Amino acid sequence: MSENTQSPRKPRVAVVFGGRSSEHAISVVTAGAVLSAIDRDKYDVLPIGITTDGRWALTADAPERMAIADRALPNVADLAESEEGGVVLSVDPANREVVLSEPGSVPRALGEVDVVFPMLHGPYGEDGTLQGLLELSGVPYVGAGVLASAVGQDKEYMKRVFVSFGLPVGPYEVIRPREWEQNPAAARKKIVEFAAEHGWPLFVKPARGGSSMGITKVDDLAGLDEAIEEARRHDPKILVESLLRGREIECGVLEFEDGPRASVPAEIPPVTDHDFYDFEAKYIDSASGIVPAPIGDEATAEVQRLAVAAYEAISCEGLVRADFFLTEDGDFVINEVNTMPGFTPISMYPRMWQESGVGYPELVDRLIQAALTRSTGLR
Repeated sequence: MSENTQSPRKPRVAVVFGGRSSEHAISVVTAGAVLSAIDRDKYDVLPIGITTDGRWALTADAPERMAIADRALPNVADLAESEEGGVVLSVDPANREVVLSEPGSVPRALGEVDVVFPMLHGPYGEDGTLQGLLELSGVPYVGAGVLASAVGQDKEYMKRVFVSFGLPVGPYEVIRPREWEQNPAAARKKIVEFAAEHGWPLFVKPARGGSSMGITKVDDLAGLDEAIEEARRHDPKILVESLLRGREIECGVLEFEDGPRASVPAEIPPVTDHDFYDFEAKYIDSASGIVPAPIGDEATAEVQRLAVAAYEAISCEGLVRADFFLTEDGDFVINEVNTMPGFTPISMYPRMWQESGVGYPELVDRLIQAALTRSTGLR
């Protein structure tokens, strides 16, 4: 009798990217880098792109087509194998099979998925919505759960949680959709009073956005309405923050077997051709940070402590990048966290971990392995 020498099936990783948010292109770029780094001898990979109108599409496994080229941003529609139909993930926890449905064709099974690597930024992906779907489906996934994703996406509630845990945050004001729509004069007055207390300039930003999209630096009242409308193009709820004078410091947190650890921090130096570290500076002109940040051992230890505290405060899992200001008085103020930070090899989060001894392929592998060993559901 012959022995069965068939090797066990490799874990299957679905890399999901794109999405309906304004950060669609950055998600594609990030996913391309991850696809390049995943060990194909260790994992099977299924790339799934979500178009800007929400269709889940089977895409080409072509990382070289997923980068920013000549200032042109990539798009899932250009990578999709079909212009119609879509990929469907079962919501039955006992069935992790993915099915491709196309008009005029019998649905085609694409096999089971063992873990999802959600490389989505912004609403409809990084905000707990996709995480909720994956919880219903019973499919393990990389990164923060539903609550941490939602809190990490909404800058107002993120700051409220940080304050409740004793973490230092800067002055801010919130303008909710109904305030601006029903009484813009009263909303404008609230912001002017905030400026009178904390001074100009102000930063007006979408409350639930990322990649510095929709943010405007406002030097006086004349530019306020335009800044509000720009932020509202991305999110009907806006956040207004005062200028914090100091150095921009970032720190990565990664889950290890014994709990979360912080990376060496990085510093984002002032950009000369932009008002602040905006989308163009980050992704088009590739403004680069300094790793590790030259802030001394005592400040490094403090920002690492605060980064882990922020991670724990929002009940995060897997990874987070925490962004701080180091004020002129020598104090750290937390600005925000990103539960799925930029993840290309030149992005700050991987660079900080590279300098901390965890290379990019190992970082990707560690996140996948952590997700495979973590169950879905309440924990």
